[in-house]
Amino acid sequence: MTASRIPAASRIPAATLACVAALALVGGCSSSGSGDSGRSTTQAAPAAASDLQDDYQKVIKDVLPSVVQIDASEGLGSGVVYDDKGHIVTNAHVVGKEKRFKVTTATGEQTLSADLVASYPEQDLAVIKLSDVPDGLKAAEFGDSAKAEVGQIVLAMGSPLGLSSSVTQGIVSATGRTVSEGRSGGGTGATIANMVQTSAAINPGNSGGALVDLDGKVIGIPTLAASDPQMGDSAAPGIGFAIPSSMVKTVADQIVRSGKVTDSGRAALGITGRTVLGDDYRPAGVAVVEAPEGG
Repeated sequence: MTASRIPAASRIPAATLACVAALALVGGCSSSGSGDSGRSTTQAAPAAASDLQDDYQKVIKDVLPSVVQIDASEGLGSGVVYDDKGHIVTNAHVVGKEKRFKVTTATGEQTLSADLVASYPEQDLAVIKLSDVPDGLKAAEFGDSAKAEVGQIVLAMGSPLGLSSSVTQGIVSATGRTVSEGRSGGGTGATIANMVQTSAAINPGNSGGALVDLDGKVIGIPTLAASDPQMGDSAAPGIGFAIPSSMVKTVADQIVRSGKVTDSGRAALGITGRTVLGDDYRPAGVAVVEAPEGG
């Protein structure tokens, strides 16, 4: 299927965010005017729900410090600290064609400079490196995406709409999805196999962040959101896709080691192609637009 890249979040004025926060506070303090105004009661959460909440909070406390916000001139995205040397993995479409970035840690207390190490658009992955590595920088732990199971609870961490250190919850909806990135001018971009489909909310700015299981391990990098042609190609709620951690590690390890990807683990035809749609408007094949000389 074809899905849309999660676009980089546009700049959001501070005043706008302040208003959002104020509205949230007003809404949280408002009362419907019904019931006993003189007394409030609470019920203890069932033990299972309480245990699950504890699991959520522990995972967030452990992993969120390893998720950063990446600012580029045309927008922002997210990234995951890959090692204690300051390497950060993110999406290629987050870094674009830029070479230098501002990185904000999860606490928001530090804004650091980073440079591009290499970008690999074929799998929509890139690695950047901090110019100065702060004390206590914590690398995320990457799990085995091959062990992800449908129904498994996951958390998406990143900076949707510039709201850093945000966490949304969902499940693994499917595994092994092959998804092609849509392009604004038509056609498709990278085709990525074995993606993890999730119901966790993924919005502009989430790209390059972390999809985390309840063991606190990153099993994917949120990258794409399904689009609905009947809704003007707007994002279809609850259908997002993450690059599997196995591919992330394969690509990032090579970039960290040699500054480039030498083995993607898949065959390449070397052609330029576009997706051909069938009568049902689903991808039915590939038309060769251009082939290399002698190919």
